[in-house]
Order: sequence, then structure tokens, then C-alpha cells
Amino acid sequence: MRLLCAPFLLVLPLVANAQRFVRFISTDNKEYYGDAILPAKTTDASKSTSARVITGDILGDFTVTSQVKPIKKLLSPLPNDRVRTVRCVGFNYVAHSEEAGVNIPQWPILFYKPWTALNTPSDPIPVTAGYQTQGNFTSEMDYETELVVIIKKKAFNISDDEALDHVLGYSVGHDVSHRGWQIDRGGQPQPQYSMGKGADGWAPWGPAIVSTNVIKNPQDLNLWTKVNGVMMQNDTTANMIFGVKHLVSFFSMGTTLLPGDVIFTGTPSGVQLGKTDPNWLKNGDVIEVGLENVGTCTNQIKYT
Repeated sequence: MRLLCAPFLLVLPLVANAQRFVRFISTDNKEYYGDAILPAKTTDASKSTSARVITGDILGDFTVTSQVKPIKKLLSPLPNDRVRTVRCVGFNYVAHSEEAGVNIPQWPILFYKPWTALNTPSDPIPVTAGYQTQGNFTSEMDYETELVVIIKKKAFNISDDEALDHVLGYSVGHDVSHRGWQIDRGGQPQPQYSMGKGADGWAPWGPAIVSTNVIKNPQDLNLWTKVNGVMMQNDTTANMIFGVKHLVSFFSMGTTLLPGDVIFTGTPSGVQLGKTDPNWLKNGDVIEVGLENVGTCTNQIKYT
């Protein structure tokens, strides 16, 4: 006797813990949270074509159901308005500090992006007129691949040893940067970050939040950037000056971290900043940022 089953409605046991949280549009054009099902021989969640539907709140109580839905499009892992704060770290790799001519920091350098900067792992990165090449300056668009930390529960004045208990998981992000507005036309004598990094859509992230059940040690992950298919950055989170534990603890000092906060933890060397003949990003360039055991975000620069 043949049993006929509708596509992607497989009967599977309930899963206690999600491994790779994704938010996606399915073929019914509805939005879902899911636990991504990886194809064979890859850990890149952007290659997933289906996911087990999650009900409830991934930042609180949730259930991974037995229902499997096809993925039509991956969205950012959390909606922008669920992210309370986007915290970022500058110069958190020795080689990147050296290439930029910056002293090795003694404490983490913190700046913020607005949540409107967050973008999906595949949509264009918009560059509006004020950031494009004009008569008096060249558009100095740069790339930065980063490990992203997602907070799952409130943290205030916690220790390094307590920090990972407050982490839901990890993702990869692209800290899009305009060096002209960050440095050349920034505050003097020190640069300012907001105008150079905070524009809408300048923080693609995803393709998933990979649980701490999967990534138990965030300080042993390869991360990379490709521009138009050419490798530009290739390093390991083992080379971070300040590791994830310390960053979460440090940022909780006197300031409450809330569920949904994300932390971009800094980029390794290989950016255009500091090069004698920089090749700044141009309209149409495709940037892929990747993190081992998480996946890739692939976005195109688009002048608007």
C-alpha cells in the first residue's frame, strides 16, 4: 500500500531545541520562524530550502513543530523592531587596528547602529545620493564581516563567566562602512561613526541565528569576505582582542542588555581602510560575508 503525503508536510518528532533559527517567507507567501534543515555536506543556512516551523517566541518560550515548510526567501533572523539595540565594536582584531593605524584598544570601543540599518541576508545595500561620489569627494564604501551575538535574556552588570548564559546564539553580519563620512568628514581629531555606518540597510545579517547548542565556542570560527567572488578577508574569531564573554559582560556594565539586542563584534584585517590604493565598493558590487557553521549573507551595492 502506498502512502501519499503532501509535500513538506512530513510527520516528524518534536524537537526540544532549535539549532538554526531562521525567519522566512514560504511558498504560501506567509512569514514563519523555523529551524533550518541543512542540505547534505553544508552548514550554510542560506542553502536551506526548508525548515521546521517554530511556534511561540524564539526569545522566550517556543516549540519546534513537526511541520516542515519550504523556504522561498530568508529574512533577517529577527524583525528590525524586535531588535532593541544594535551594538558594535570597533578595532577588535590586532591586524585590523594596525592596518588602520590605530592603537590597540585597552577596552572595547563601542558604537551603535539604528535598527533601521539592519538588512536581510540577500537584499541590496542602498546607497543614497549623500553617500555617492560627488564633485568634492569620492564614495569611500568599505566592507566588514563580523560575528554577531544575539542576547536572549536580560543582562545587567554580569561577569564574563555568566555572559554566555544570556546568549541565544550567533550570526554573521556585514558592518557596511563609508570611510569618507566616518573619518574624512567625521568629527576631528577623532572619527565619528554614525554618519559613516548607520544608514538604512547598512547591516545585513543572517542567514540564521545558530544556537549555543551548536556553537559552544564562539572563539574558534573562520570568517571571511568576498567581493565579486574575490576573497578579501579570511581570519578566525580566535584573533579577537576581546572575546564574546568579555564583550557581553562589558556592555552590561551599568547598561541593561535586553532580549533581541545584537552585538556586532568587530572585523578582522583585509578591509580597504588603510590601503595606499584602496578599491572602494562601487554600484553593483556583490559582497559575501560568511561565518563558519552559520552561513553567508550576499548583498549587492545599489545606488538609489
